[in-house]
Amino acid sequence: MKFNEIGEESWPNLQTYLDTCFIPLSGLTGEESPWEATEKIARTGDWLAPLEQAFRGRTVTMPAFHYNGNGEASRTGDINELIQNWRRLGFRYIVIISGQPLRMDETLEADLIVQPASDDELPEADVIGKLVTELWRNPSAAPRSVV
Repeated sequence: MKFNEIGEESWPNLQTYLDTCFIPLSGLTGEESPWEATEKIARTGDWLAPLEQAFRGRTVTMPAFHYNGNGEASRTGDINELIQNWRRLGFRYIVIISGQPLRMDETLEADLIVQPASDDELPEADVIGKLVTELWRNPSAAPRSVV
């Protein structure tokens, strides 16, 4: 589900089932032209869509975090603060999804980061779906970052 599909009245009943939060991370630096920004955001959507479709009913996609600079530490801290806030809301698993390789100065505190290894890599729905399933099955064994 997307965040805007959940109302105040329905959240208490759904919260038990919705234990995983997806955070789309577009990776914009602010140096992109309008069409380059559009492309980066669309690529993130391409990596997110198969997971949203496969796991609807157990996941919530929160609003995208678009600008994270070139992996600057201050932005990583902002993202980690969001992750901590969503854990306090009751999400057990936090998955960051990006359509381009992320270059972060610090470690993100997400349980799983799904991203391509290169700018031209396409998402393989079965592969990235298995990563999330493995996270649920065995959280301590799941890789923190997958490229």
